[in-house]
Amino acid sequence: MAAVETIHVDGVWQAAASGAQREVLDPADAKTLAVVAEGGAEDTDAAIAAARRAFDQGPWPGTPVAERAALLRRVADLLQRDRETIALIESRDTGKTLEEGRVDVDDVTNAFRYFADLVAGESAGRVVDAGTPDVHSVVVHEPVGVCAMITPWNYPLLQASWKVAPALAAGNTFVIKPSEVTPLSTVHLVKLLAEAGLPAGVANVVTGAGDPVGARLSEHPDVDLVSFTGGLVSGTKVAQAAAPTVKKVALELGGKNPNVVFADACATAEGFDTAVDQALNAAFIHSGQVCSAGARLIIEESVRERFVAELARRAEKIKLGRGTEDGVECGPLVSAQQLDKTEAYVASALEEGALLRCGGKQPEPSEVRPATGYFYLPTVLDQCHREMRVVREETFGPILTVESFQTEDEAVTLANDTEYGLAGAVWSADTARARRVAARLRHGTVWINDYHPYLPQAEWGGFGKSGVGRELGPAGLDEYRETKHVYENLRPSPVRWFAG
Repeated sequence: MAAVETIHVDGVWQAAASGAQREVLDPADAKTLAVVAEGGAEDTDAAIAAARRAFDQGPWPGTPVAERAALLRRVADLLQRDRETIALIESRDTGKTLEEGRVDVDDVTNAFRYFADLVAGESAGRVVDAGTPDVHSVVVHEPVGVCAMITPWNYPLLQASWKVAPALAAGNTFVIKPSEVTPLSTVHLVKLLAEAGLPAGVANVVTGAGDPVGARLSEHPDVDLVSFTGGLVSGTKVAQAAAPTVKKVALELGGKNPNVVFADACATAEGFDTAVDQALNAAFIHSGQVCSAGARLIIEESVRERFVAELARRAEKIKLGRGTEDGVECGPLVSAQQLDKTEAYVASALEEGALLRCGGKQPEPSEVRPATGYFYLPTVLDQCHREMRVVREETFGPILTVESFQTEDEAVTLANDTEYGLAGAVWSADTARARRVAARLRHGTVWINDYHPYLPQAEWGGFGKSGVGRELGPAGLDEYRETKHVYENLRPSPVRWFAG
């Protein structure tokens, strides 16, 4: 087979040093979508060396902020130029609908524009009052250096942008490793960076598996920061590998997110319809393969049966199929492995006493096209409790569990009873109650009477085992910078501390 050049090192696209390749499968039919280079430790070391040279000797870290911001805006324009192409790549690679792919491209565009505006609007530093006119003291920000970025398979381009845009805005160089399952949109993004005029060596990509590529990025002494988005087990390994070199680490490790619905939110027909609709969106967008998915419905007991019955009725009508087909509302799971994992979680829940309200199996071949894909019916599991695996662990599939409460305190206790703390929501017609509950939830993002929207200017990240650090917002930029205090004595004189 001819060499496949999806590894980008020092401005050059190339094959893996070993010649190894990997097939990328279309999850809608399990057929080969593309073939990419399967990078290894040698490719990773070469990419890190290129990024190191570009940072230590190249022009990018010293490029004026206005010029860095202008490049980010050019990238944003190129993303919009290629919107349909990238959306199609993302849909075919991940299984999500084409419309979801378009939304992703728009969100990525917004991230690049936000960080361009953020750095362009900053001052040269923060002047610190030293208490004397003889001292000029200023706090400045400098780039961290060489950044390693390890991104997930569910939102490959979006998660890449949350790292790439602030890293470049701050003046860093980087090596990015997309998920081996969904690498195609990241390769396209790196091509756009080069087209926009980014100097060679600043952006490098190695397509390959977490071991060895991700492991080598995490442990390498020439990497100054590693930013990882993915599962808890892999994130823990990243942190352990990075510890001996004491590099900066940023981790976003998913969540088990509560969607708390009070009865008063359902008191009117419109309120009931909205809460049910949003519960579907929270749980089943992208087949539930979302780190912030509202996979735990926690509902007031007095409206439970009515709410869950309607929820299950609507979930049964969700149209599955290839994400590029008209009318399809939900695509397949990303891989056979994810399908097996989903089936195992549902089986364990039923063994532990959950009541299946809908779904709970793969669709019949006649119910979905193509019939050979990794499809699973949207599943609602009622009468769940906190000791169940399906309630406590991140399933990352189209599974919604239902728990109930009778008091506000009980609702908060249930919502916070998780080792994660990424996101959650509260639904109530009582503004005071909604804000009171939101204040008590130990989650990095809390929605009131909504689910899933985010803003590039607002920080994203979690409490507990959902990770450390923040992406987006000013704090997302600060992850990629070091803070330096420059103290200048304008009238130096002897101190005479020592008599001799």
